[in-house]
Amino acid sequence: MSPVAPRQRKTIAAKESSPHSWYVADVEGKTLGRAAAKIASVLRGKTKATFTPHVDTGDFVVVVNAEKVRLTGKKWTDKLYRHHSLHPGGLAEYSAEKLVRRHPTELVKRAVWGMLPKGPLGRRIYKKLKVYAGTAHPHAAQQPKPLVLP
Repeated sequence: MSPVAPRQRKTIAAKESSPHSWYVADVEGKTLGRAAAKIASVLRGKTKATFTPHVDTGDFVVVVNAEKVRLTGKKWTDKLYRHHSLHPGGLAEYSAEKLVRRHPTELVKRAVWGMLPKGPLGRRIYKKLKVYAGTAHPHAAQQPKPLVLP
């Protein structure tokens, strides 16, 4: 008798044309880092069984109430966000408190961007993130499902 050969399993690589769902995440009162990690995971597609590292299989995420996100400890005053104009002496530093006052959505955008891969794939994934300061958003036609955040 010859031994039975083990069953061959194929590795499935997702295609670019996989369907993208829409989710809405309310970050009011949520901790910034934990919420951003969950949002980045959904954007990247890691919550799907068809996740492929080199393919954009993620979903769209609409974030509402971005100005009401929570930071722990003394991060509102001590955490600095930097921007440089590429001119001599063009470094601008803002505390998290000032950044939210000037650009209410920027805190969430920067946190999610830091958790995405850098390069062409990361930039394409980042375009699927829609962040709004209030509760209103123009994506009701896509019928977004609620995204449960930690």
